[in-house]
Amino acid sequence: MILEIFPRLPDATLDAVNTVGDWLAQDDLLGIQNVDAVILAGNAVIPSIDAACRFAQEQEVPLVISGGIGHSTTFLYAAIARHPRYNTVPTTGRAEAAILADIARRHWAIPDDKIIVEDQSTNCGENARFSWDLIKHRNMKADRILVVQDPTMQRRTMATFARLLQDETTPPQLVSHPGLTPRLQNSEDGLIYCGSSDGLWPVERYLSLVFGELPRLRDDVNGYGPVGRDFIVHVEIPVEVEAAWQIIRQDTILTDALVSRSLL
Repeated sequence: MILEIFPRLPDATLDAVNTVGDWLAQDDLLGIQNVDAVILAGNAVIPSIDAACRFAQEQEVPLVISGGIGHSTTFLYAAIARHPRYNTVPTTGRAEAAILADIARRHWAIPDDKIIVEDQSTNCGENARFSWDLIKHRNMKADRILVVQDPTMQRRTMATFARLLQDETTPPQLVSHPGLTPRLQNSEDGLIYCGSSDGLWPVERYLSLVFGELPRLRDDVNGYGPVGRDFIVHVEIPVEVEAAWQIIRQDTILTDALVSRSLL
């Protein structure tokens, strides 16, 4: 049986989860004033979606929305269904980009000529490649681009774009911004988010995503780096993040709880 409340974690493990989560949610926006376009990679995290739409609206720049129908699309359907305003947007059977374009148009008043839809990609690599192909095909000004993704996938997304743009003569400056950096805390009732949890994953899903992401970022035979599948550029994992990862993977409270929920 799946339990509603995720158990409290030892302080060291909780700190480790937040250390890894902070690093995955790569945020380079500080000090950046203007961009030429925003790329929103399809995901189910409402605050990330809102951040991309808000930035495109305020700066009046094109919003490139990427996402077809993939293995995580049903999570977006569920997130939209739960949302107090967005729940009127049709979802079932539709590509992620089509749904997010409706949100941008209806709820953020972004004009049609500023919304560019890429609805064929089904993974992170295709999100990057198909979005960049669209930008080049349209001869868009793209010296500086804001890239918004699910916070747990933000660093991998940036490494994917970096791999894609390696052969470009004048690649754009990519600015990473997940919209938010989630953090967890213990409560009397179990593990919860610090602050509002509106539009976020259930805690157990967030933990499973954090748990599974670091191995993908490794540059070894099993990872996505050049030594492995060559989907991303080499990513240097900081010593403190590596140490935090070892604490996470060795904590039996965490791993047993994820296994009991069929998330590990």
